[in-house]
Amino acid sequence: MQLVIAEKPSVAQSIAAVLGAKEKKDGFIEGGGYLVSWCVGHLIGLAQADAYGEQYKKWSYEALPILPHDWQYTVAADKGKQFKILKDLMHRADVSEVVNACDAGREGELIFRFVYEVAKCNKPMRRLWISSMEDDAIRQGFASLKDGNEYDALFASALCRAKADWIIGINATRLFSCLYGKTLNVGRVQTPTLKMLADRDAAITSFQKEKYYHVCLDLDDAEAASGKLTAPEEAETLKTACETSQAVCVSVAKERKTVAPPKLFDLTSLQREANKIYGYTAKQTLDLAQALYEKRLLTYPRTDSQFLTDDMGDTAMNTAALLCGKLPFMAGADFTPEIARTLDSKKVSDHHAIIPTAELAKTDLSALPESERNILTLAGARLLFATAEPHTFEAVTAVFSCADTEFTARGKTVLYAGWKDLERRYRATLKAKPDPEDGDGENTLPPFAEGQTFERPAARVTEHDTTPPKPHTEASLLSAMERAGSAETDPDAERRGLGTPATRAAVIEKLVSAGFAEHRGKQLLPTKDGNNLVCVLPDTLTSPQLTAEWENALTQIAKGAADPEGFMQGIEEMTRVLVETYSAVLDDKKDLFREEKPVLGKCPRCGGDVYEGKKNYYCGNRDCTFVMWKNDRFFEERKTAFTPKIAAALLKSGKANVKKLYSPKTGKTYNGTVLLADTGGKYVNYRIELPKKK
Repeated sequence: MQLVIAEKPSVAQSIAAVLGAKEKKDGFIEGGGYLVSWCVGHLIGLAQADAYGEQYKKWSYEALPILPHDWQYTVAADKGKQFKILKDLMHRADVSEVVNACDAGREGELIFRFVYEVAKCNKPMRRLWISSMEDDAIRQGFASLKDGNEYDALFASALCRAKADWIIGINATRLFSCLYGKTLNVGRVQTPTLKMLADRDAAITSFQKEKYYHVCLDLDDAEAASGKLTAPEEAETLKTACETSQAVCVSVAKERKTVAPPKLFDLTSLQREANKIYGYTAKQTLDLAQALYEKRLLTYPRTDSQFLTDDMGDTAMNTAALLCGKLPFMAGADFTPEIARTLDSKKVSDHHAIIPTAELAKTDLSALPESERNILTLAGARLLFATAEPHTFEAVTAVFSCADTEFTARGKTVLYAGWKDLERRYRATLKAKPDPEDGDGENTLPPFAEGQTFERPAARVTEHDTTPPKPHTEASLLSAMERAGSAETDPDAERRGLGTPATRAAVIEKLVSAGFAEHRGKQLLPTKDGNNLVCVLPDTLTSPQLTAEWENALTQIAKGAADPEGFMQGIEEMTRVLVETYSAVLDDKKDLFREEKPVLGKCPRCGGDVYEGKKNYYCGNRDCTFVMWKNDRFFEERKTAFTPKIAAALLKSGKANVKKLYSPKTGKTYNGTVLLADTGGKYVNYRIELPKKK
């Protein structure tokens, strides 16, 4: 009997259906001579640093670098049950071989091999390598299973990637956290992403606004503009000269242009578009797409492919027909899908592009939550755009000479709307109208001819300001992450850019949750700590160059053309140099990450600032002994929490109105006024203000 192990339950179900395995058990499906089970993503991972010795439980500079040789593995805390199921299945007497049906890629290989090795399985291993979940593709894949050992080099590259990220992440994070006294998360992907935010923020902050001017001529309902002029006097002089001169058309150029339909969505492009149109964060979009996937309404979302496999033509055609009937904006549209341009198996990696599924036929879209409906509609609209006709237009550029200066008028005439007509229809249905893409409108010029003249044309000066770069949004940051280091990455590398489509959202969320970046509306900005972190780290950790170099090396390892041990030795040496180089902090940077605690009030003894500590409220003046303890017996006897609000009131006016004070004498509660009765001793005293006698 063959044991087939997929990466996810949904993939296992699709495979089981094709293989004829129908009997559902706890954690697997059985039938037709097969056991089909799944991993639920990364079941096994590299153990944390403290698994290598007591000395690593506390973070200290002296314990660095941490460079394991006998690597330890750990089962994900919430996935122990599924690992036990897989281990028991692997060791079942009637299982003769194991088929690795995890995703066709480096990480899929790693997920399976970790389970296979930690379960101490030694049964023959075969490999299913498919990128499409169509029934025929699954059948063909099982008809041509490969020997699992043929993928040993791919596993070696995956293992090197995992170990290298562990070594750099653990050591760099502990190193800089110990040096600066604050948890500073450092990672190969996260840190260069933060650097891109910081660089954009610095460009905006240092931007110097400058004015510039154009002189515009009014010519037969068209406007011809001069180049940029920096001085207002120069612009006024030219304007005056033009008004007493003749404008002559010196050239008219017409060019027919075509805008190809957009490609289908991979996860990153879906996240970008959802951020631009709906303002969803990358994580929100991933969560919504995942929810639709689990409802079987959307194909697998964690993909970096923008094409379907060659065998999906019928599926895509049927889905497009369904969408034409389901999406209101398609009513009355002249549309015949050209599916062929979306099919290319060679450009599909682990998973094909994201499209709605046939489940759409029996789904009432209005019954879905609005956010899910938005994402499903967006993915469906993209399939229709991608299979529509190209958009064609004629661009006209007319150049005029006046007062020895060149003026240009530009026009655009749409010849065939094509896919942009569908996009216009879709955008018209949106509640919030996002900014139209540049140049989408039509601006027809009059029929100018060379040699045509205009006597004493009307002219005017327009004033403009140079504009700073725009702050990053999640959409623009995802694009930047996708492109980062691409120029230095080999064309045949499996991964390009920073992170993967599946991890980029988590990277951004981690920067925000760690306090290094923050959302302001759609904008994504670095915090003070984020800017400071980028400043103190070496270029090797803040540049995408490191990722490009790794990907190039890992690609060679996967081909069997490079030595994994040599790669890991290089990583270890880099880590040793990093720890040796950054052994101390320069004096001017010691307080970079010191937390700015809010001041509660002024000290009644010395006038210094009083701050809140974990257990007390203390004077910041080291020579002063003033301290108010949160667990002071006065408040504990009255069953009242000594809150910062009470402390601030006592510091401000020497008294605080407190509700529900408990009376040990009567056993009842009352509202009263607590007075600060400080006599300058070791402990601060308090008393209840007695009511004044009439």
